[in-house]
Amino acid sequence: MADKQLDDLFLDTIKDIYYAERQILKTLPKMAKAASSPELRAGFEQHHAETETHVERLERVFELLGKAPRGKTCDAILGIIEEGKEIMEDFKGTQALDAGLVSAAQAVEHYEIARYGTLATWAKQLGHKEALDLFLQTLAEEEATDKKLTDLAKSSVNRMAA
Repeated sequence: MADKQLDDLFLDTIKDIYYAERQILKTLPKMAKAASSPELRAGFEQHHAETETHVERLERVFELLGKAPRGKTCDAILGIIEEGKEIMEDFKGTQALDAGLVSAAQAVEHYEIARYGTLATWAKQLGHKEALDLFLQTLAEEEATDKKLTDLAKSSVNRMAA
């Protein structure tokens, strides 16, 4: 390996989350369609719109770095999405489906929170002020989505599943 630096890891991780966000964009409509709870369906639809903004922000970061927006296969998100698909197949038509969908969605959110938190830290370290601001905006939205999912699970979805 050549002399790899933090800025190489930074770019590599941006490519990873860019790929992940684009996969999530494809998956959220399927999750919304599978959800029986109107609130959960609406939440997935709202997060789809937010995710489009997250992709646009990442494209802006690529631009700031003078790089073309390009994803790098993210095996972690592919695995998390695959687990979500299995839940949709295995629990289709059951009371537990929405609880499973919330669980799958939170696994996605937690991955994104970890990535954006790391990217924000590295952007600050590397002096990428505008990228830092973009990552912090997205991080706050991912954390808010995670909280909404938790609240929905506690207020209705888990109760229906039990």
